Amino acid sequence: MVSKKLEAFSDNFYKKTSMIKSQSYIAHVRKTDKQQQTVATHLQEVADIAKTLAAKINVPEAGELIGLLHDFGKYSASFQNYIQSGTGLLNDMDADYVDAVAQKGKVDHSTAGAQLIWEALSKYGKNGEGKLCGQILALCIASHHSGLIDCLTPEGTNGFKKRIDKEDDMSHLAECKQNADDHILEQAKNLADKPLMLSMLKQISLLTKNDQHGQTISETIKCFYIGFWTRFLFSCLIDADRINSADFERPQQSVYRNKAVLWDIAINRLELFLTDQQVHDTPINTIRRAISDTCKNRAQDAQGIYTLTVPTGGGKTYASLRYALHHANTHGLERIIYVIPYTSIIEQNAEAIRKVVEQEGDQYPWVLEHHSNLEPENQTWHSKLAAENWDAPIVLTTMVQFLETLFSGGTRGVRRLHQLANSVIIFDEIQTLPINCTHLFCNALNFLSAYTKTTAVLCTATQPLLDQLKAPEKGQLLIPEENHLIKDPRELFDQLKRVEISNKTKSEGWLEDEIAELALSEFKVKGNCLVIVNTKAWAQALYIKCSDSVARDSLFHLSTNQCSAHRNELFHRMRARLAAKLPVLCFSTQLIEAGVDIDFASVIRFLAGLDSIAQAAGRCNRNGRLDTATVHVLNPAKETINQLIDIKVGRDKTKRVFSEVKDKALLDPENMELYFKYYFYERADQMAYPLTAKIVGRDDTLLNLLSDNNLNIGANTPLHLKQSFMTAGNAFKAIDAPTQSVIVPYQQGKQLIIELCGIAKEFDAASYYTCLKQAQKFSVNVFPNVWKKLQEQNAVYEIQPGEGVFCLDERYYSEAFGLSTEAVGKAEVIVL
Repeated sequence: MVSKKLEAFSDNFYKKTSMIKSQSYIAHVRKTDKQQQTVATHLQEVADIAKTLAAKINVPEAGELIGLLHDFGKYSASFQNYIQSGTGLLNDMDADYVDAVAQKGKVDHSTAGAQLIWEALSKYGKNGEGKLCGQILALCIASHHSGLIDCLTPEGTNGFKKRIDKEDDMSHLAECKQNADDHILEQAKNLADKPLMLSMLKQISLLTKNDQHGQTISETIKCFYIGFWTRFLFSCLIDADRINSADFERPQQSVYRNKAVLWDIAINRLELFLTDQQVHDTPINTIRRAISDTCKNRAQDAQGIYTLTVPTGGGKTYASLRYALHHANTHGLERIIYVIPYTSIIEQNAEAIRKVVEQEGDQYPWVLEHHSNLEPENQTWHSKLAAENWDAPIVLTTMVQFLETLFSGGTRGVRRLHQLANSVIIFDEIQTLPINCTHLFCNALNFLSAYTKTTAVLCTATQPLLDQLKAPEKGQLLIPEENHLIKDPRELFDQLKRVEISNKTKSEGWLEDEIAELALSEFKVKGNCLVIVNTKAWAQALYIKCSDSVARDSLFHLSTNQCSAHRNELFHRMRARLAAKLPVLCFSTQLIEAGVDIDFASVIRFLAGLDSIAQAAGRCNRNGRLDTATVHVLNPAKETINQLIDIKVGRDKTKRVFSEVKDKALLDPENMELYFKYYFYERADQMAYPLTAKIVGRDDTLLNLLSDNNLNIGANTPLHLKQSFMTAGNAFKAIDAPTQSVIVPYQQGKQLIIELCGIAKEFDAASYYTCLKQAQKFSVNVFPNVWKKLQEQNAVYEIQPGEGVFCLDERYYSEAFGLSTEAVGKAEVIVL
């Protein structure tokens, strides 16, 4: 009886697979015209792209293999029934029809390819060399929908073994082998062989050698490098898969990819622009030109990690651009990436760079701005098609976006990682790097510099000591002495000194009325004044306090509750008024102090880190129009900053420096170095990204999870990679608390909301991508406590359920203060 049942099952299975094999196996169905992309075509095309991308780390065949097998599980009958039911090729009257909505995410099509690679490679090597290579490649495939999985879970379980040993009735490996196109199987067999293992091992061995200075690297750093190398390969697969899927959905866009960058064109335009600028010959411009010439001359040097230490107002934007263009041209690099601390500076710098390098009639735009993160954490098919992958010659993005590319979980950010190879990365205001990311950042940047033809330039007036950390065994930057582009910053600081710092702190602190009185006095005497505070609450309070004494056109407020487009409009108005010598009084959070090109006659700064005070000074007498100017530093009597640890510790260390160098210029480079020594020493135990027991069941660090994971109770498990990738990725946040992006109805933002709602109903990938890109400038990042209040007020709504893109009710956006948790005005009717 049992034998007859098995025989019947076998016959049915054979008939079913034979029937399916007689037709094409489908990977995707285009929404617009129902055109089908076969599994074989998708696998082959992704393999070709991934091969090109993985060549950046000298293992093209590894990229080709994971691309070829990433969707191998789509050869199963279960997946074919699912996709055909979901796209209307099967209807509910067909025997094989399934409820695609209910089955979404339940049909495993990523494990089979991982198992096939593990099966092929794990048998090689006497000391598990094949298992190491097999684990790396299998991990990439098994994770390509979820983000890199945990090799060891927080509980000490062997997560990799659990996945790779998945039962065949769930992974469908045997069935997929039976159904797969012969040329796919043959190509996979030829790739998954000993030569591939040897080529991978050759590259991996480079990661574990001594550093560029011949110094032995710690076990922690070695393990981090191997894990990061795995993440880089994973990035190649994710982007190859997304590119092919997006280009199948909208084929017309594929012609814009892989355009050769003609750096000579941009260089000639920049040099012509700089020549024209020489007519404005002032002492400051002469110094700026000398800095720029130095950068051009040093651009011929070898690749590596460099510093550009220039006082505020020293022309870093064009000097660094000049370096980057000439350096990229000299070394045949693919792109230039500017990493900027705040969205408020991106638009300013992008505008300055576009003015130089872009002209009407160019075949493609030179400059891409990537402001805020409107891509949802959990990606949908729509968001995968519309996601940004930094495919442009010059990219401007935020430090948050950059760090998420390096370390975040999921697949959203990591697809951009491989774009950092063969690049020049300019870090604008590097001192704003989050302290808990210090060791992670240093290790990642050292890796990129040493192994992926990446050059990094750390730009700031207040250079942090990232090559002089207290625990170098956890990772610090490797910066040779000759890699400091400016040899004598002290001389430059003396030449460009334009302000005096007036320490007005007092033991009892300043009351609100006293601060307002000082601001109004400076405003009336000097004609304009900028007040930089530490919290949004203080910025609003002082704005309201002075609103009865100052004309509305002269009074300004700035904070991150305003979208980038709103702040940019305010900056334009302020600059125009300052240029026309019209009165301006501005109250702002610290977003204005790092890199914003604006020039006030007087600045008042709440006590904070000495680096922040120096940056604030850069907004005072910036262009040297006044013989002398003053930055007044004061301490408010009441200030709630206990949760703002960076500001609190910085403020305390500044007090110490103030007490020790009373008779010296407070912003001299040696005093700044003293400040950073105190600041970094105080916070050394926070630099490896500490995690609490609530997250991983014990006190641990993100660095440990991404390296040898020696605090994990399963640390002795016989695994080559022991990283808890997914746990680390989920725990990582580039800022202290996760934020939710919301599109606000400021000016054009209102129309974009209407358009996005319409597109979401009748999805068009190209239009959706264009709208999302434009909406970046009209979005605000909201912290969890504020997000909760907005939800309670029904002030936010999702454009399309499940898409993760949210909009703000216009009653909750103020012209003065931006996003609010209370209704601020009467709503207009929006017809969707």
